[in-house]
Amino acid sequence: MIKIAAINGSLREDSYSAKAIQIAIARIEALGAEVTFLDLRNMTLPFCDGGREYDQYPDVEKLRQTVKEADGLLLATPEYHGSVSGVMKNALDLMSFDELSGKVTGLISVLGGQPNSNALNHLRLIMRWVHGWVIPEQVAIGQAWQAFNEEGKLIDEKLSERFDKFAMSLVENSQKLR
Repeated sequence: MIKIAAINGSLREDSYSAKAIQIAIARIEALGAEVTFLDLRNMTLPFCDGGREYDQYPDVEKLRQTVKEADGLLLATPEYHGSVSGVMKNALDLMSFDELSGKVTGLISVLGGQPNSNALNHLRLIMRWVHGWVIPEQVAIGQAWQAFNEEGKLIDEKLSERFDKFAMSLVENSQKLR
C-alpha cells in the first residue's frame, strides 16, 4: 500500500488550504493509498536554526519520521505575498535530504485573488533542491472564498475533476518510484 504524508501549511482555523487538502486526501484514500495528515496548526515546531537536533520538540521527530516513511508527499499552502506560507517553509527547512529526497510530491496552493503559480513554483524549487519529484499536475485555487460550499465541497466541477487527476497522478507516480 502506498503511503502519503499530507502537510497543511496554514495556521488559520477553518482555512481554505485545510479544506483543499482534505478533498485531496479523500480522493487519494479512495484510490487505496494510506494518508497520514500532518496539520501544522496542531504541531509545536520551532523556527529552524539550521541545526539537526530539536530534542525539546517531539513534533519535529514526528514530522521527520512520518515524511521519511511515506512514499509520497502532499503539500498545501496558502499563497502569502507571492510565495509559500512561512510555516510551510519552516516545516520543510526542519527536514533534510534524509526525509525529502526521492519523494513524489503533489502541490496545492490557495489564494484569495486570481489563481497563479507563484507558491507552486516556489514549492517546486524547494522540492527539486532536496531531490524530490514533483508531479506535473498541480492545483491552484484562486478566489478561494467562493470555491467551496458550506460543507467544504468544491463548487466548480472542472476544479473537482482536476483534483481527481491530481490524486491519481500522485498515487500512480508514488507507486512507480517506490
